[in-house]
Amino acid sequence: MARRLTPGARLVIATHNPGKLREIAALLAPHGVSAVSAGELGLPEPEETEDSFTGNARLKALAAAAGSGLPALADDSGFCVAALGGAPGVVSARWAGPDKDFAAAMARVHREAGAGPDKRAWFVCALCLAWPDGHADTFYARAEGNTVWPPRGANGFGYDPMFVPAGGTLSYGEMHPHEKHAVSHRARAFAQFLSACFPEA
Repeated sequence: MARRLTPGARLVIATHNPGKLREIAALLAPHGVSAVSAGELGLPEPEETEDSFTGNARLKALAAAAGSGLPALADDSGFCVAALGGAPGVVSARWAGPDKDFAAAMARVHREAGAGPDKRAWFVCALCLAWPDGHADTFYARAEGNTVWPPRGANGFGYDPMFVPAGGTLSYGEMHPHEKHAVSHRARAFAQFLSACFPEA
């Protein structure tokens, strides 16, 4: 059974990524939680040494909880392309380089995937809620879809402009944030987290 948060709790969001922070804060906003980012608290970013999304989310959440003395929520997410055998996957951010150049990362995906017919892709999100005593609960979800080229739209962040979710026509980058929140991998993982970790209203 997952450990629950109480309304009014202060929660550290274990990220230094402003786009990810915006999305997570928006998903938390209706639930009476006061969110502060690891960046705002001056906490360092731990090196992501695990080989799975869940492992990296757990690593980041435990580090932030230990460093802050508060419960911490970490997200590890990435973009996976079938024609690349699931790459870039857990190293999605690293493909953007130290300057976080996702235009270059998307161009690399397009270049390495080639012109073959297989356009399947998926986004993965693993969430971990960790506590200063080392307790941690994890949640995992994915959203299926296809790659598009050239990238479309200036909303979202990361690889969003080159991904169209299954059954849709707009890329994540073309969607209004509330449309993306309704279908995204992060929203699906969040639904599990909210159900498990918040008292019933």
